[in-house]
Amino acid sequence: MRRRILGYRRQIEEILAADSPDTDWNLLLTEHFTQISFFQHERLVHLIVTVTFALIVVLLMHILFSAQESSLLLLTIFLAANLFLCGYILHYYILETNVQYFYTQYDGILAKCQACQASAKQGGEN
Repeated sequence: MRRRILGYRRQIEEILAADSPDTDWNLLLTEHFTQISFFQHERLVHLIVTVTFALIVVLLMHILFSAQESSLLLLTIFLAANLFLCGYILHYYILETNVQYFYTQYDGILAKCQACQASAKQGGEN
């Protein structure tokens, strides 16, 4: 997912930077909106998974520290769960920051659409 979201971000950046007159900005706007929706859904799912997993880690921590004797197995499970939690948080961070950036790209594409429509109206009036 990380590769996909970063690749898509780079692709849209290149299209915006090229500013080609052949670009169908309305089609790109619709496509970009759809991709944002997909990534928002992915972000929500990962938020739910991350929060649930964090609660499990807190429960394990509570069990570990309230036990009379520390179990090496329980400590190992707790440390492994913390490593996975760090991975989930990093993945969620990547999703969150890139979706926020996609909103800025969407605004840029929308501005190009409006500029094209304005120039088409001026061309039609002449």
